[in-house]
Amino acid sequence: MNTIILPDELNLDSSTSVNVYDYKSSKEISKQQITLNKNTFSFLREGTKEIVFDTSSLSINHTEFLLMKSGHCLMTEKLCGIKKHYKSVLLFFSNDAVYKLIRKLDLNTNKSNDNKSIFAFEFDQFIERFVDSLYDISKLSRTTQKKILEVKLEEILLYLIETKGIDFLFSLVANNDDTTQKFIRTIENNQLNKLTLKELAFLCDMSISSFKRTFEKHYKESPIKWFQDKRLEYAFYLLREEKKRSSDIYLDIGYENLSSFVQAYKSKYGVTPKQHQKD
Repeated sequence: MNTIILPDELNLDSSTSVNVYDYKSSKEISKQQITLNKNTFSFLREGTKEIVFDTSSLSINHTEFLLMKSGHCLMTEKLCGIKKHYKSVLLFFSNDAVYKLIRKLDLNTNKSNDNKSIFAFEFDQFIERFVDSLYDISKLSRTTQKKILEVKLEEILLYLIETKGIDFLFSLVANNDDTTQKFIRTIENNQLNKLTLKELAFLCDMSISSFKRTFEKHYKESPIKWFQDKRLEYAFYLLREEKKRSSDIYLDIGYENLSSFVQAYKSKYGVTPKQHQKD
């Protein structure tokens, strides 16, 4: 699967720090590899979106919108059940635009160590009106857009600071240069997500071979073995504490069929899932 680089591949004005794009699609995508070269608001209007970043994953419908930090992510877009459409308004903006606001407000970026890559917020009347204005702006000339969009970005950021607090703003410019910490965060936060090694390597910005070497260096075993153990440990919890049945959980644990799950479980714990529940 090819990687899509945004906003570069949308034919927008690359010389500006803020861009808007009215995105529409009638085709679903699943775990598409995306490289965001700018921070991005995704104001979802129809359909559902699932995003996996290095530090977290989120799923939203048209009642919410996302703020995503620049970087690598896996994106799934599902069409609206009735209209079979997917629609969102995308607002891209650079870190320079964020720093400009931080300087204007005289904020201290050292106050937060938050490393979140994605935030979800609910629509309200203010946001509805804001998105409507972005629709209108997206139809204007690029020259006019350039003059308006910096003001619109400041408007939405100030509103979110007022209603949600300041931490999200610091997250956008948090220093993630420590590749070791980023690697470990990616593994720990995605240990129960059903991601392939290729997808995990992409989130870490590594080749598959480099990913495997780095993984074995830190965890002293292969990624396949480590992830299998973590998922079986989670299965143990679901069976014993949540009283789930094997037939209800094997797909979520990452197994294609029930028999392979039972076999793997017995290999790790010495008994079948059903026997464990009877203990």
